[in-house]
Amino acid sequence: MNLIHRPRRLRQNASLRRLLQETRLDGDDLILPLFVCAGRGIRHPMPSLPGHYQWSSDELVAEVNSLRNLGVLGVMLFGIPDSKDALGSAASRDDGVVQQAIRVFKQHYPECLVISDLCFCEYTDHGHCGALTTLGLDVDNDRTLELLGQQAISHARAGVDIIAPSGMMDGMVAAIRAALDGADFTHIPILSYAVKYSSALYGPFRLAAQTTLQQGDRKTYQMDPANRFEAQKEASLDIAEGVDMLMVKPAHTYLDIIRDVKEKFPTLPLAAYHVSGEYAMIKAAAAQDSIDEMAVALEVLTAIKRAGADFIITYYAKEIRSML
Repeated sequence: MNLIHRPRRLRQNASLRRLLQETRLDGDDLILPLFVCAGRGIRHPMPSLPGHYQWSSDELVAEVNSLRNLGVLGVMLFGIPDSKDALGSAASRDDGVVQQAIRVFKQHYPECLVISDLCFCEYTDHGHCGALTTLGLDVDNDRTLELLGQQAISHARAGVDIIAPSGMMDGMVAAIRAALDGADFTHIPILSYAVKYSSALYGPFRLAAQTTLQQGDRKTYQMDPANRFEAQKEASLDIAEGVDMLMVKPAHTYLDIIRDVKEKFPTLPLAAYHVSGEYAMIKAAAAQDSIDEMAVALEVLTAIKRAGADFIITYYAKEIRSML
């Protein structure tokens, strides 16, 4: 058969396929989430996130050295404090768990990009992402903004590179920017969880971070998974408030949203968070010998990059980095 067009000509060997590959996933595209906790001598495995641990600051040094040897570009830190209260006060202490971890990284791996998650769900005794209203039925948005500013300044004093607020409070970017600028931290950029859905895929994270709601849910401040165009509205509001980078969360199950946001705001760096449930599903299938785990992980992360993410926060950062 005399066909003029034979696409298979361009797939004949691995080198040719790589030459013509349209999307490249690079090790520097990946950011690793890390859980840090109070105490000493703690390297506690988290069953909900196989292969990951809660680290006390003294034990964290070994992990930091491992990441440096692998060449992992950056981490995102989540804190598990030794005490909780209604306002999440431990989140803003200069000797808090995240603040200590930032200093460990800056001492032992100063070139690592350290991003701190800015929220209160791990620190409040009620499990919500901020201070509650007088009736205790919902998050007090404006009071929480004040607390986020205090937390941001504390992280900045510790030496963080990027502040990443995740609570989806209205006006959080403007409030954090004003707090940082007022404390002479004008150089620290904000990576906003601008598009964060009220997803059922956060379960493994909440077990790992020991954050459990005592009542209610987070649907008044996180987005409805059925909504598409609302994502552009949320991103637009953060841009108007001076955000430096945007994020879509979750990632693998929201590829259409990643594409929409990137096409609407192409000049702004876009992160995507491959969340705990997306990671755990791959792990569970691999445990049943149903899939090739690393082949699937690589395919999924490549799809997220192909959809438009500039970088990806993923629990597979170490493994994929070593592969690439």
